[in-house]
Amino acid sequence: MTTLLEKRYRAVLRLLPAYYRAEREEEMVEVFLWDVDRDTQDQSRPTLGEAASIAGLALRTRLGAAGAPRRYALLGSAVRQFALFAVLLQAAGAVADRVLEVTWAATHGPAQWRMFLSGLTGPGGTAGTVAALAQWILPLLWTAGYFALLHDRRRLARAAVLLAALPTLWLPLAPLVSDAFPPDPAYATAAALLAWLTALAVCAAHHRDAPPAALPVGTPGLAHLACCVVAGASLVLMPGTVDTVWAPSSCFVVGVLGWLLWRGRRRGAADAGTAAALTALGLLVFAARVAALYPWLAVPLPGALLAGLLVQTGAVLLLTAAPAVVGGRCLGARGGER
Repeated sequence: MTTLLEKRYRAVLRLLPAYYRAEREEEMVEVFLWDVDRDTQDQSRPTLGEAASIAGLALRTRLGAAGAPRRYALLGSAVRQFALFAVLLQAAGAVADRVLEVTWAATHGPAQWRMFLSGLTGPGGTAGTVAALAQWILPLLWTAGYFALLHDRRRLARAAVLLAALPTLWLPLAPLVSDAFPPDPAYATAAALLAWLTALAVCAAHHRDAPPAALPVGTPGLAHLACCVVAGASLVLMPGTVDTVWAPSSCFVVGVLGWLLWRGRRRGAADAGTAAALTALGLLVFAARVAALYPWLAVPLPGALLAGLLVQTGAVLLLTAAPAVVGGRCLGARGGER
């Protein structure tokens, strides 16, 4: 006769995908009930620790653990590549922005340097200084997370990206505790979504059963350097840009164009997972691009600057749709082969 505790364990085990339950459910139920007195099983419940471990296992098995069916393997590959690309994009943007900021301040006289230092100290005494320094320094940890991922240091990568994403939470909180201007709600939301979905993807998809992270092409250092150069060059060539989304959007546009050209020269080299990852990243970049652009449409801007922002927005949208089409074709081709 089935006890209430067994029913409760089976209910929790329904978090696991069907393929995994079919192979392991009976064995897992036996292990859970092994040392529990049958007379007390109708008064017992799974512990929080057991439920949490099952939930973690469910996440790993749904994101491409060893032996997973094709659709779960594809989902896991897409989420892992999205995490890697998104970390790289934000790492390059943070490095380029800060290198150019320091270079400008150091080469335009003592007054400009003092202004730069005063921005790091921030208002409000020690608390303001700590907050300003954290806002400036923590985004550099995207780079640490990127290299940690590609060197299979997964715990370090998780810690780095979670810390790097923290400044996006400070944007809406800063006006409540200081005299900082409140950010545009849409932009703050889009920036937080990009940062925190990236961090969650790193934590969830790069689990202990996942294969090591790897770039589709190139070496980690070369890819990071190339993205930093593109981000920095885009800021130098368009010095009047009015938002922080310009450099990451430029990296995304150039990166997807490069991927499409590489795929065109090496037929079959691209896969649906990479295409899905680029599509998801593109949607987030496009949301941030539109949210950052919208408030400036009501402000008189130089024609060249407004045209550049609008062209970049269109390019991001177009190059978000392109990987989606490629991914659909890859899935259709594979479906026809079965």
